[in-house]
Amino acid sequence: MNEDPELHDSEQDEEELYEHHRFQVDPGQTVVRIDKFLIERMPKTSRNRIQVAARNGNVLVNKKAVKPNYRIKPMDDISIVMPFPVRELELIPQNIPLDIVFEDDQLLVVNKPVGLVVHPGYGNYTGTLVNALVYHFSQLPSLPNNYYGRPGLVHRIDKNTAGLLVIAKTEHALTHLAKQFFDKTTKRIYWALVWGDVPEAGTVTKAVGRSPRNRKVMTTFEDGEEMGKHAVTHFKPLKRFGWVTLVECQLETGRTHQIRVHMQSIGHPLFNDFEYGGDKIRTGPNTGSYKAFVQKGFDLLPGQALQAKTLGFVHPETNELLHFDQPVNTGLSALLLHWEKCPFGY
Repeated sequence: MNEDPELHDSEQDEEELYEHHRFQVDPGQTVVRIDKFLIERMPKTSRNRIQVAARNGNVLVNKKAVKPNYRIKPMDDISIVMPFPVRELELIPQNIPLDIVFEDDQLLVVNKPVGLVVHPGYGNYTGTLVNALVYHFSQLPSLPNNYYGRPGLVHRIDKNTAGLLVIAKTEHALTHLAKQFFDKTTKRIYWALVWGDVPEAGTVTKAVGRSPRNRKVMTTFEDGEEMGKHAVTHFKPLKRFGWVTLVECQLETGRTHQIRVHMQSIGHPLFNDFEYGGDKIRTGPNTGSYKAFVQKGFDLLPGQALQAKTLGFVHPETNELLHFDQPVNTGLSALLLHWEKCPFGY
């Protein structure tokens, strides 16, 4: 593997970036790669970790993100920024119940409920899935680019998205699973209720990155632009309810809020997604009774109507193809039944 895979399906909701390190290049400094420059000044940090940070946009030169092969110049202002304040993060084991779908000595698959944050970070230092994992399991491994509080994690899903996650229990499993996510050989299928009538299947291929206007949310960019990372989502309608549609989304890549921002970009934001405009009425009659009907739907499910329903991957030890599929969760099920009974014609 030529580079470290990133954690997929990120749920970073931080509003701003925080400076962790800063260096002013001397006037007489020779021109060298920035990763070489930083490793000499940060002896406790590996070159690989610095390169991962640069690829993730966390290394800035003169306030602009640079790649690991950037060659520094005299008087450059270098800073390393992270989406959380400088803080020594202590992982506190907490007895939070886990819904374990599958477990053996190499890995486990859990069904995460709505409202549970996956790992500690800015604003959520306790009460996360990882706090539960370190309580129930010891010596979970971490990927090289998992700086803080993410043992066992290979991918992740948003706080208000329910669904399946695979957790590695050994270094071998972690490396093997991470490569599968990096090579895009895993199978990840989501169900989402979106606004509007989705007429046919399609594919969204748009880079995803943080919005320059509001770093708390993501936005799309055309592939080839320097901002954003290549992202692909395949979707198809499963059931139409007139004003909303249940769609199946299959991820080819795993970017922060990928499904949410991709569906918004084609005019079909997820129902009740407050960050991407889905918490407002987008289609339907302009009547008080319809507004009350939609509001009741909002009340049935906190956050976006999205579930990580299917997960498939190759077992790192047995090479067996494992496939997991969860029934529709209680909140989404109630919401679909609500729209089944919609009295307003289309």
